[in-house]
Amino acid sequence: MIYIDGNNLTIEDVNAVATGNETVDIAESAYHQIRNSKKSLMKILESGKAVYGVNTGFGSLLNINVDSKNRVQLQINLIRSHSSGIGEPLDIETVKSVMLVRANTLVKGYSGVSEDMIKFLLFMINENIIPVVPRYGSVGASGDLAPLAHIGLAMMGEGDVFYNGEIQNAAPVFRSLGKKPYSFAEKEGVALINGTSVICGILALEIKRSENLVSEALGSFVLSFEGLSGTDKAFTEWALASRPHEGQQAIGRAFRTMLHGSRIVENANSEKVQDAYSLRCVPQVYGAVWDTLEYSRKVLTTEINSATDNPLLMGDEYISTGNFHGEPVAMVSDFVSIAMTDFGNMIERRLARIVDTNLSGLPPFLVKDYGLNSGYMIPQYTAAALCNVNKTLVHPNSADTIPTSANQEDHVSMGTNAALKLAEINKNVKSIIAIEYLLGSQSLEFRKHEPSPATLEIYNRIRLIVKPLESDRSSTRDIVEITKLLDSEEFLRFIKNRSGFALNN
Repeated sequence: MIYIDGNNLTIEDVNAVATGNETVDIAESAYHQIRNSKKSLMKILESGKAVYGVNTGFGSLLNINVDSKNRVQLQINLIRSHSSGIGEPLDIETVKSVMLVRANTLVKGYSGVSEDMIKFLLFMINENIIPVVPRYGSVGASGDLAPLAHIGLAMMGEGDVFYNGEIQNAAPVFRSLGKKPYSFAEKEGVALINGTSVICGILALEIKRSENLVSEALGSFVLSFEGLSGTDKAFTEWALASRPHEGQQAIGRAFRTMLHGSRIVENANSEKVQDAYSLRCVPQVYGAVWDTLEYSRKVLTTEINSATDNPLLMGDEYISTGNFHGEPVAMVSDFVSIAMTDFGNMIERRLARIVDTNLSGLPPFLVKDYGLNSGYMIPQYTAAALCNVNKTLVHPNSADTIPTSANQEDHVSMGTNAALKLAEINKNVKSIIAIEYLLGSQSLEFRKHEPSPATLEIYNRIRLIVKPLESDRSSTRDIVEITKLLDSEEFLRFIKNRSGFALNN
């Protein structure tokens, strides 16, 4: 059970709920702040003051007053009108992540919502009643309006949900569990949808996935490195320490650990002066990727424990703020997308080198009877195609802004699109890593000297699911099987144990 208080939610907590079916409840310490915030809202409304989105219209309609008898209807209308997303639904894990982040924001006690509303969100998470949320429609300010509204629509019993393996209308699902659909009170609709929780929900999953991909790619690298008969002189501790970026040092330590005892590397050290950049500069490049992820983790952790509602309440004061603007996490999404795209680029360059007999000293395309057989010629094409897709995707969404709401909202972050883009890039990078495991393992078939014990263990692990290539066969199944292996927690632990690589994950 994870208890949320608005201040201590971690990326690991989000992943545990989204992907591991951990349950959630409100921390006892948070009830006081939730109740005080609700009392503050009602006191302000009783004074007759205009409060944006509570007794006024929304966006450019902010100067239109709403009569007190219509305040609840205003929230219902808001959810209905803003449920305007399109496209394939976000996956269940992502929506659970989004719902948890939103609940954690609301328990901070700046939003004026009731504890019943937050409990209803948590009820849906815990019972795996997950709203169907179209992926497109948010511009990342003023909050993730459209996708969060679809969550609200499901809470009202008017939207669809994933439940028991199928899509159903929410109302009968609630009835089957003895639960009535939720009725939004004053401000609760705008509090639900006015924030960065969709960007954050996606990003919480993708930062973790990015970290795991970097860790797992250490194993594919050492296979290629030894297959290409690399020299580890550039990984010497004092040389890397002369440029003391933390990620560079951590990656260098991992490689020294994994390559220790290699007869291939020992022989290369006596024969080679230096390697190409895709071998020699991996601590610098992978290290920079890791440092990017470390920075992004810090920004996201702050954001998922922030009040991103508008307006915010504190005692008798209420302020129309800009905390719903997604720029901090939009830029982080773009930053990580750039890092992971270049990460894949470097792997592809090793793949090109390993199949080129003029550069590798290995048989052309890693097959003995070449000519009759094309061997692993085309997997490198596949990696190149995936890199091209990533390079096309990686244009920073946060560099764009298209004004909305009759120019009241005249600068937006496009952060949700940036986070969605990162998810696509990570899928492609995973396949590129799988291809390196495939070709790296095959390259070792032609080396006469022994690789390191760690490299040999990794090679043997791959050989449990993919046999050596003796003559041409389709590579697709092999790539898919290795990709499935990368999805397993057990394999991630295996690589971490062999590398000793672990900073935060």
